[in-house]
Amino acid sequence: MKTSHLIACISVLVSAVSGCGFAARSPEMYRDDTKAVLQTKSNDIRACYDGVLKTTPGAAGKVTVKFDVENEQGKIVNVTVDKPNTTAPDPVAECVTKSIAGLGISPPDARLGQATFVWEFSAPAPGVYATPTKS
Repeated sequence: MKTSHLIACISVLVSAVSGCGFAARSPEMYRDDTKAVLQTKSNDIRACYDGVLKTTPGAAGKVTVKFDVENEQGKIVNVTVDKPNTTAPDPVAECVTKSIAGLGISPPDARLGQATFVWEFSAPAPGVYATPTKS
């Protein structure tokens, strides 16, 4: 699995917050902090994808997800697959959405974030994981 390091879009919506101890990240900081949290689930996403490969050899493609990062607790919510920009089979997309839902950035931000992230999946070439035999 290759996880794309490119973020298609992340925007920060300004909301009225007064007297709160929340951070106010720049869009770049918001993107980087969100990306760092998403990367903590790379092994889980990979394990799920490997499971899909067992039943669907060759399953590959791109998964594009959109979500919000709430401003109260920094939780990733409203995770949806961007179907027109997703080429991987549904089970691969489910691996991503189930793995990232509920994650959170800390500290929370003073503003609601909206993001689009892309993961690219490719099945290993035949023989890549072959175990050498003794001769």
